[in-house]
Amino acid sequence: MRQRVFVYGTLLRGEVNHHLLAQAEFLGSHRTAACFSLYLLRAYPGAVRGGATAIRGEVYAVDHAGLRRLDRLEDYPALYDRRLLATPYGRAWIYLFRGSVRDRPLIPGGDWRSFAADPDSIRAAGVRRARDPKTRGPLLGDASRKTDAQRSDAEPVRSSV
Repeated sequence: MRQRVFVYGTLLRGEVNHHLLAQAEFLGSHRTAACFSLYLLRAYPGAVRGGATAIRGEVYAVDHAGLRRLDRLEDYPALYDRRLLATPYGRAWIYLFRGSVRDRPLIPGGDWRSFAADPDSIRAAGVRRARDPKTRGPLLGDASRKTDAQRSDAEPVRSSV
């Protein structure tokens, strides 16, 4: 049975973890209701309930194995929780950050792509070369990013959907 998932970070098309959705069906873009806040955690975003921000993202249909891959990437249920969200494509899972966002920068407008593309953003200022100590893989970045052929599911890059 396929389930829908809403992604808003490094799983988006063109981002470093999108390869994990290679078997998924793209259903379309979506902007949530304005009831979240989106924070920069390391070199990836984390959404939390509360606030007045609508988050921009994409909705995909994934099979059970695909959802398990995303759960591993998001360290569900330890680091992220999954909640259902209403979308035009039906209810979809959204990963919500469970940790503290104290002292974390807010991503304005709830749009990871715009934030990441801004040359003045924290990500552009050097976060893209950071490495995730948990996976020993690159978090983001042009120079440090592996090609899809070099990457494996066992070596995911931290992300929030």
